[in-house]
Amino acid sequence: MSIEVKKLVVHYVDKQDEETQIHLREDEMIINDRVNVFIEQLHHAYNGKPGKGFCAFDGDKNSTVASAMQSYRNNELGFWHLTQQATEVLKEELNKYAFHETGYLVFCHYQYVGCDYMLIAQISIKEHYSITSELDLASSRHLDIARMQLAARIDLTAWDTQADENRYISFIKGRAGRKVADFFLDFLGCAEGVDPKQQSQTMLHAVEDYLAEQQFEKAEKDVIRKEVFDYCNDCINSGEDADIEGLSDTLSKSSDVQFEDFYKEQGYELEESFPLDKKTVTAMVKFSGMGGGVSVGFERKHLGERVVYDPVNDTLTIKGVPPNLKDQLEKYSQEN
Repeated sequence: MSIEVKKLVVHYVDKQDEETQIHLREDEMIINDRVNVFIEQLHHAYNGKPGKGFCAFDGDKNSTVASAMQSYRNNELGFWHLTQQATEVLKEELNKYAFHETGYLVFCHYQYVGCDYMLIAQISIKEHYSITSELDLASSRHLDIARMQLAARIDLTAWDTQADENRYISFIKGRAGRKVADFFLDFLGCAEGVDPKQQSQTMLHAVEDYLAEQQFEKAEKDVIRKEVFDYCNDCINSGEDADIEGLSDTLSKSSDVQFEDFYKEQGYELEESFPLDKKTVTAMVKFSGMGGGVSVGFERKHLGERVVYDPVNDTLTIKGVPPNLKDQLEKYSQEN
């Protein structure tokens, strides 16, 4: 198992009305195989969440969470007391907002591939139903890890070694808008740093400019794009940053001009290493769009072959309709 859990505490947060109710666990959980499997699932679920933001503790905000965390790491404060102080701050922040939040607040210090992390996540509860052997209806409550929206992870190792880069904390921006993301940043006492979407867009621009300058054939460009996408996707799945050296090794296999040198000469505003936005990176190998009740998506390599775009007449011609779509169309034609 790649995850080694050091500490784990779970509290319960219930805000149905104006006042937030907190139910604190009285001690740390005993670390066993079940705990390790749970945190490993939580770790991979967090890594798989798209649209993360990156930030750092803001010195001007005098973050209680940051101070408590630093005291814990200096062996001046127990882990449970760290979680108790942080939960009180969360309660204060929640009381400022009208939205409701109910679920379990997880604090976990764990190690993954030689790096220390602190994961703070609020996980809601989902009701599951089943039928008993007597054919009665039974229900049970489960942690809804897949729909986790309020979570942040502090890379403790990067906090020690790369604090000036202002991106050692990642957080889920969520689908509920900036208000929720702002709430969680205020709870932590953070200021947002590098923008993964902007960095990913700059990277795509640089990659396309490089491919154009090297005058690769279309088929060769498609192969290279796929290799770059695979590299980026591996980074996203593992929760790692992409870096210029890795991109250069992937891009420059068939060229004497290294991408690393090209990007420096052209002056792209791209960090030496940077987090990625999955949706933006996918555009490297896939065209997609929707509007007016029509949704279209296809692999980039098919443009000009199976898919032909006519900008004059504003049309797309698809050669070889996907079988499942073809079956639906044929059935509709027969019925009408």
